[in-house]
Amino acid sequence: MRVAFFGGSFNPPHVAHVLACTYVISTGLAEQVLVVPVYQHPFDKPLAPFEDRLTMAQLAVGWIPGVEVSAVERELEAPSLTLNTLQHLSREHPSWSMRLMVGSDVLFEAQKWHAFDKICAIAPPLVLGRVGFAHADAPVSVLPELSSTRVRELLADPSPSSRALLKAMLPHAVLEHAEARGLYA
Repeated sequence: MRVAFFGGSFNPPHVAHVLACTYVISTGLAEQVLVVPVYQHPFDKPLAPFEDRLTMAQLAVGWIPGVEVSAVERELEAPSLTLNTLQHLSREHPSWSMRLMVGSDVLFEAQKWHAFDKICAIAPPLVLGRVGFAHADAPVSVLPELSSTRVRELLADPSPSSRALLKAMLPHAVLEHAEARGLYA
């Protein structure tokens, strides 16, 4: 089976994550997208609790046929490293042909990743173009310029204008969960 491994903080997941999943499935680039929220970020970035990010990922993309949200990194040694997760998945699912699903912004940061060359050997990158991050090795931009950092800033601002922007950036169930749990406030 052709599986696109889509790892990330998902802190929180936003509509560009939804669009990325639906794009990969609808264009036939993979038969399945495996969405894997990081358990403990390798750069020690502050994150909302794992269970909240897992729930929000499920709310954002779990309803899409061909998309599965996985808690696999909860079972692995911390901090979470993409290489370790991919090696684990390769052992558990030897019939999978995996690709590392990333936005074109990652091409500018590949040198920061632990053993990116080994990651690419297990799961060659499936790069999705992202507005604002044109790169020679990336296809045309299909994803909007939207970031979880900006979403968190807006969630911390209780103004009506921020709420209006959030409604355009977050799946409604994710926004409701984040607000109900007081995440990012």
